[in-house]
Amino acid sequence: MDSKLVEISQLLERFKAAFIRSDFQTCTNLLSQLKVLLTEFPSLPPLFKESPNAVHELTIARDIFEHAVILSVKTEDQDAFERDFFQLKPYYTDTCGVIPPSPQEYPILGLNLLRLLVQNRIAEFHTELELLPPNALENPCIKHAVELEQSFMEGAYNRVLSARQTVPHETYVYFMDLLAKTVRDEIAGCSEKAYDYLSIDDSKQILMFSSNQELSAYITEEHPEWEIKNGCVFFQKAKESAPCKEIPSLQLINQTLSYARELERIV
Repeated sequence: MDSKLVEISQLLERFKAAFIRSDFQTCTNLLSQLKVLLTEFPSLPPLFKESPNAVHELTIARDIFEHAVILSVKTEDQDAFERDFFQLKPYYTDTCGVIPPSPQEYPILGLNLLRLLVQNRIAEFHTELELLPPNALENPCIKHAVELEQSFMEGAYNRVLSARQTVPHETYVYFMDLLAKTVRDEIAGCSEKAYDYLSIDDSKQILMFSSNQELSAYITEEHPEWEIKNGCVFFQKAKESAPCKEIPSLQLINQTLSYARELERIV
């Protein structure tokens, strides 16, 4: 085996050992070294030059970038996730028939769809979805992301929150927690506009918390302008501090009539 391949294989084994013991700082340092070494392989994207070791080089490079994506989830670094995913993607799209499929492909593709959903990048979500083969929609990881997007667009927030209990891969929990926060913030915004106050039990049910402590912690961290007293959550304080945005109806009517008169003159 080529000496560079031996060196990379040894570093990758050290990376995996550090990953297992959750030593993510060591993983990050080793990952930087691995990426530098990969630049010496002309068989990798974007060149794809033929070489005797091309299959081995492509396979080990894909393995490294897959671990990089998972590491970015463990370290909760969404920017790193995006960079590493786009470095990994050519190994899924441009090496078909050259190297065997990876068992991590659909879990990672589904994870990327979930990230786009969390970041509210819906157009990119659908673009990525359309690039997948039709049979990919039957994969549990892809199907999970699609069903989440449909529930989110329909406003079926209870289904979105409950989906955390049925994630198809343990790495999905990080983005599911972010999505749950987005959903709760949306529900909270609607609640304070629709009600002056709600009972604590109703507030827990609407925001889907299982205990008073969870509700209290959420209000303290996210909505300190709300007030808990006499067994209720009061939103009135938040409403009073919000600027009034009434529609100037009389002005609007006068402008509409003026436009109508001008159109009548033109005709």
